[in-house]
Amino acid sequence: MDVLNDIFETIQLQGNFYFRTDFSAPWATTVPPFARAARFHHVVRGRCWCHVEGQEPLMLETGDFILIPNGASHILADQPTDAAPPLETVLEAVGYRGASLLSIGSGDPHAATQLVCGHLTFGSGADHPLLRALPPFIHIAGATRCRRPWFDEVLKMLVTHVFNGHPGSIAVVTRLSEVLFIEAIRSAGDEAPRLKAMIEGFSDDRIGRAIALMHRDPAKRWTVGMLAREVGMSRTRFAILFHDLIGMAPIGYLAEWRLQKGVALLTTTRKTIGEIAIASGYASPAAFSRAFVERFGTSPRKMRADLRE
Repeated sequence: MDVLNDIFETIQLQGNFYFRTDFSAPWATTVPPFARAARFHHVVRGRCWCHVEGQEPLMLETGDFILIPNGASHILADQPTDAAPPLETVLEAVGYRGASLLSIGSGDPHAATQLVCGHLTFGSGADHPLLRALPPFIHIAGATRCRRPWFDEVLKMLVTHVFNGHPGSIAVVTRLSEVLFIEAIRSAGDEAPRLKAMIEGFSDDRIGRAIALMHRDPAKRWTVGMLAREVGMSRTRFAILFHDLIGMAPIGYLAEWRLQKGVALLTTTRKTIGEIAIASGYASPAAFSRAFVERFGTSPRKMRADLRE
């Protein structure tokens, strides 16, 4: 089972809209914070500065890619700066009305800086230890992309579709951006030790198999001993290795995963609360609701009603 794919399907990773920009100095804009979102920027031509809130400014060269996975505010500019007009001002100036693909600038092929930027979102209530392990940003330099062939190929295809504008390009870019997000995470291990350990855990023959078992059948009454026997380890050694790689105990992971499956079913299906409770591994709707309120601060029924509104 592809655990990463299951995680991002469950938390409803979705590409939303994209920018193709042509900027000539001076220019700067502030991308505002946005909950349950990730943004990326790829420098197709020229260079720019990216200042993620709480981090040191970073200069991006031609070919560089940066992913800001936690929706943090950041400034893009031709020079380092601590203040810039909000992105909304730029969008209003070009008459943006919510299209999935937007060109900012005159389309001048000789513009000093050309960027491809994307915005992805996660579903309501989306959470996972993997998301919490992500660093403030993931920077992949153009000079090192050759060491990440899958990422490099996906990025090249995405840029091609953004610039050619052929029928169906938006749908293709949407899917490619989601793949790009996942490939960027796979490539970020050296800069993010906690994330690296978790990716190793998903790939580990024993821990990865145990996680796949929980994902495949979250409703099963798993215990640490049962999972350890399934992967051929002692209970103690399994529990220690799981915690070292994933950052939490096996049953704690299972409890969180059951709630995420419950949120996904709640927001994407018309199943009853009782049906969702059983499918998510809870003995009763009441047990599911108690755990749900404790985790999200609202009941399953109210979250569904609020989302419909």
